[in-house]
Amino acid sequence: MRKYMLKRILFSIFSLLVVVMVVMLLVYTAIDRKVIFQTDDVWNKKSNNDRIIYEYTMYGKYGYMNYVDYTSFLKTKYEGIYGADYTTQKDYKTDKDAIQKEGWKENESVKEFMQTYYNKGYKLRYLEPIKYRSGKTKPGGTGYLIAIEEKSVVWRLVDYIKGFITAENKNMVQDPELTERYVRFEKDPYSGLFAIVGSGTQHKYLLYFDGRFPFIHQNWLHLNLGTSFTRYRGQEITTVISTPVSGELKTVKTQYPTKLGTDEYVETAINFHSLSYNTGTLSDVEKTQFPDKYTVYSYNRSGMSMLETSFVIGIFASMIAYGIGLPLGILNARKKDKLPDKLGNAYIIFIMSVPALAYIFMFAALGTTLFKLPYKFAVATVPILAFILPTLSLSLREIGGLMRWVRRYMIDQMNSDYVKFARSQGLSEHEIYSTHIAKNAMIPIVHGIPGTILGCLVGAIITETVYSVPGVGRLLTQAINTHDNGVIVAVTVFYTTLSILSQILGDLLMAKYDPRISLNADKGGGR
Repeated sequence: MRKYMLKRILFSIFSLLVVVMVVMLLVYTAIDRKVIFQTDDVWNKKSNNDRIIYEYTMYGKYGYMNYVDYTSFLKTKYEGIYGADYTTQKDYKTDKDAIQKEGWKENESVKEFMQTYYNKGYKLRYLEPIKYRSGKTKPGGTGYLIAIEEKSVVWRLVDYIKGFITAENKNMVQDPELTERYVRFEKDPYSGLFAIVGSGTQHKYLLYFDGRFPFIHQNWLHLNLGTSFTRYRGQEITTVISTPVSGELKTVKTQYPTKLGTDEYVETAINFHSLSYNTGTLSDVEKTQFPDKYTVYSYNRSGMSMLETSFVIGIFASMIAYGIGLPLGILNARKKDKLPDKLGNAYIIFIMSVPALAYIFMFAALGTTLFKLPYKFAVATVPILAFILPTLSLSLREIGGLMRWVRRYMIDQMNSDYVKFARSQGLSEHEIYSTHIAKNAMIPIVHGIPGTILGCLVGAIITETVYSVPGVGRLLTQAINTHDNGVIVAVTVFYTTLSILSQILGDLLMAKYDPRISLNADKGGGR
């Protein structure tokens, strides 16, 4: 068992790395990098050299290259000599203005900059000042000197892996005023349960419980999937998919940390479990509300996050699919070639042959016309009604798939020798089907259960796009349309990881369900 799990985990990690490298190769190499500016209003407003510099700045943020500007080089140089007032120094101003004049290559700081980055393998580029005939610099025509290093796919992957998972510790906050540092269990006054809290960590609550799915939360380990630069400018992707951004502020009657144990309550939407360290100076109001410098917080909202939305739709769709598809598949097998089987096969053929986009639009038209259900999430006056159409649409194909495979597996079992032997022993048809055929036919279906549950987290790309569902599935199409490379890579990692995990869990579940299957090499190597 251990040997099997180790092999699967190592192979899974290798597969994940290959998938991420291929995706990075496609989005960073095969696609023209200039497409990232198609919806960028800042880029449209810039001109001449300023536009080129803005492009290089964004290329650096997106991970296309390492980029250094001569001005930032001077900042590092002179700030180390003069401190924060370096911009007022004459020699700094002289060096900064040197690249705006002829003979700029003779300046000593320019020579130092060029030699430093040439030795590091960077390419140097000088953008000449663009001026009118009168000698006045045109808008955006300031001269620049820059150093550029293109990043290979391999190094992009290495950079992505670095810091992929980080953990908070009690020495994370660098503040001499903080003298008490710890990580310990405490009674959580906001949930009534226990929580792991820290001092010196970035967040106060590292592990806690509350009433929001998935009910147990943590700020201890951080999964750094990357950053969005177009759709959600500058936001971490884990925050984008896990934090509610829609809905009104959700206020509750609670207490500030300094008022715990008193009779002073307030109606507030503050999420006290999100408290993080404030490196600045506390205001007088903050000092009366908080006993320490953990005063930075977010708010509770009534809406759901992308993960929650996708999971709710996916899990209910799966429950409907299994609740309808399994019994109908069994019925079709028992009534083989009779009317129920013919009707079931007609549905299977229809739902599997018609493109998903076509039947989703057909179903949406029926739902909105006959039952007046909301078509788009944003226009739903009753939010819960917006879940009905995407949930049912998502379950339609799953029902057909389960019907087809259950019918096939049961018919295969019906023709087995052990079934004929059971009949010859006088067992009833009910006993044969319930005790033998159904149990053996469910073995392949059991393998797909973990994948079905985990698949709910990734959402349904087509369904969520059609109904404008604010879920994880729709996030991928938005990222592709806006050329948000960070989100594309992050969603790929998320999808692939869940897929690999579902396969491993499926194998373990089959080994548990079927006594003939063993994952130990000394028991037959797998069967």
